[in-house]
Amino acid sequence: MREIIINKNDADQRLDKFISKRFKNMPKSLMYKYIRTKYIKVNGKKCEISTRLHEGDKLTLYIKDEFFEEPQYDTYDFLKAPSKLDIVYEDENIILMNKPTGVLCHPDETYHFDSLLARFQHYMYDKGEYDPKDENSFAPALANRIDRNTGGIVIGAKNATALRILNQKIKDREIKKYYLCLVHGVPKKKSAMLSDYLVKNEKQNRVYISSAPSPDSKTIKTKYTVLQTYKNMSLLEIELLTGRTHQIRSHMAYIGHPLVGDGKYGTNAQNKNIPLKWQALCSYKLEFAFTTSGEDLEYLNGKIFELDKIWFWDYITPIN
Repeated sequence: MREIIINKNDADQRLDKFISKRFKNMPKSLMYKYIRTKYIKVNGKKCEISTRLHEGDKLTLYIKDEFFEEPQYDTYDFLKAPSKLDIVYEDENIILMNKPTGVLCHPDETYHFDSLLARFQHYMYDKGEYDPKDENSFAPALANRIDRNTGGIVIGAKNATALRILNQKIKDREIKKYYLCLVHGVPKKKSAMLSDYLVKNEKQNRVYISSAPSPDSKTIKTKYTVLQTYKNMSLLEIELLTGRTHQIRSHMAYIGHPLVGDGKYGTNAQNKNIPLKWQALCSYKLEFAFTTSGEDLEYLNGKIFELDKIWFWDYITPIN
């Protein structure tokens, strides 16, 4: 028999979610059986998979010892990633990081160790604010993500409460995200709200835009404003009102103005003499615009955070 005391980062989640995070090698069918047959109890009483956990609750577990085997704490994968971050803002709950172009937000099946998430966790570990052996189910996480070849601001949550609030605020569009991008040509309208439909092709890792809906399509809304023009190029500010894969890149290409340096949605002819390794796109500004209570993050309401320098500025300067 073992006991686990629910801490603040474990609270306010369903029992089955907690068990799945804490015991990653436990089959779900066995977990359900343990709960049903009272081999797992909450505060000494029978519980359901949907039982909501609270800070201070005591879990009693009559399960196999093999599920309690601890990992080797000197071999965390995130320690293989760099720990240095370009920090835009940081407090006890959140951190805003300027993600470099070329870095993944999350590790994928082909690139396991270095990612912004791993760098964030390494940074927290070095500061003494995070150690996996002190947590039952939580790890510092990213509340939003941007493409590998897009630079700019990404929000990190240092605790479970912050992550929950940030996820809800992003879902409710109470955190506004603005991008700067350089496109080929000059849009006819200085400012416009684009509304179309997007279909993602997983095998091709690209998306397709149309003006009419289809069974697999999702609505996309992209607001742009032309800030400045440079010969045959334009600098745009983009506000994302929906957050789909490759939305800005594909949507601007759809209206005839692909991003400078974008080899996927632009053309080789357009980018032939462009000395950019990635598309000229940066998530440069965040605005916390809560219309409902921000709870523990209410102090952020009304704040705007903006990058001082955009990574493709050095390319724009000579053509200005």
